[in-house]
Amino acid sequence: MRGFKNLLGRKKEDDVEFDIAGIGNAIVDILTRVNDNFLEKQEMIPGSMSLIDAKRVKALKSLIKPEKQMSGGSVANTCFVAALMGAKTAYLGKVADDTVGKRFAEDIQQGGVYFPSTPLKSSLHPNLYTARSIIFVTPDGQRTMNTYLGACTQFTPDDVDEDVISHAKITLLEGYLFDGELAQKAFYQAADISHKAGRKIALSLSDPFCVKRHLVQFKDFVSNHVDMVFANQFEICALYETEDLEKAIQNASQDIPIAVITCGEKGSVILANSERIEVASVPTVVVDTTGAGDAYVAGFLAGWTTDRTYAECGRLGSVVAAEVISHVGARPLPELKEVMNF
Repeated sequence: MRGFKNLLGRKKEDDVEFDIAGIGNAIVDILTRVNDNFLEKQEMIPGSMSLIDAKRVKALKSLIKPEKQMSGGSVANTCFVAALMGAKTAYLGKVADDTVGKRFAEDIQQGGVYFPSTPLKSSLHPNLYTARSIIFVTPDGQRTMNTYLGACTQFTPDDVDEDVISHAKITLLEGYLFDGELAQKAFYQAADISHKAGRKIALSLSDPFCVKRHLVQFKDFVSNHVDMVFANQFEICALYETEDLEKAIQNASQDIPIAVITCGEKGSVILANSERIEVASVPTVVVDTTGAGDAYVAGFLAGWTTDRTYAECGRLGSVVAAEVISHVGARPLPELKEVMNF
């Protein structure tokens, strides 16, 4: 892991301790490969994320043999990958004080991510465990997630570390976390802290179904509190209530200072400073799309925090995303330094 440090080269600023701070659902990912028939029998929508309870977790785990387990959650993945690229990252997320929670903390810290969050006390919340997501990967590389949120639902404004947020160039918020009312309040608090310190706030929309569940709140937050939005084509269309991608892009350009929209193999579109920049995807063999968007954001922000051009930020995002989807799991393999071509 140390081999990736300072891949981009760092710039010192006296009052900046972190390039990227992240807030999201702290989840342990459990990955396994299945065929399409499995999803059909389990009545799962391919490519979706469904919220499940602890009983369902146990039932699904009895049907599979996990291939990989690692600390995860969308923004946690982004912070981990960005740290591998040399960015100084911090992450805030709620785990329980159980074995899985300890595993999450150890794993993300070993990746170079500062993780100061206080775990949820099991004595006070005996029926809430550290979150986990069972991810089913089909032969086409698509991932279908079944997520038990557990301790994540207890992330509150008290968990927003003011010192971390005020000393990070940009704070990335995870749309998935928006499902909780207390977490929504935490988002507004984080945005207020960041902006008062002269920093920036970014939001990953995470999932079109999540956007639709909280459409009014998302629109308010995006329009009034966010400097940068990351979304795929389906998420941005959900935000602007249209099936026309070009219309959604046009709305985003008028509504958001910086919008970054990924379109799978068609590449990505960056809207910034009245410019529209189109970035090609990087050809690769798709094995597992888990974490593709998270990796893209990591590459983009690692570039942005080192003053790269938007085109170069997009290229970095595309390269890292291509590497991640070429194997199972949301983490880059050791060959990342070579494929980054620095």
